Amino acid sequence: MAPEVLRRNYGREVDVWSAGVILYILLCGVPPFWAETEQGIAQAIIRSVVDFKRDPWPKVSDNAKDLVKKMLNPDPKQRLTAQQVLDHI
Repeated sequence: MAPEVLRRNYGREVDVWSAGVILYILLCGVPPFWAETEQGIAQAIIRSVVDFKRDPWPKVSDNAKDLVKKMLNPDPKQRLTAQQVLDHI
């Protein structure tokens, strides 16, 4: 769930966020935002701190990390569009 969904003001940009969450999971096997409770997960999403230091991230390409970071940008206006995701090199 994108940060703006929690604020109840969102548009199509949430789809890129969701795809970024899925890509993060595919690359490392765990979700980018985790806590023991739903409220804790919501707070982690609002903080939007993504860990790229733990394994396996040091072995993941810089290009892949850059894509995930840009897809999980908490500011929907700065987040990549779907077309930019497809064009990302």
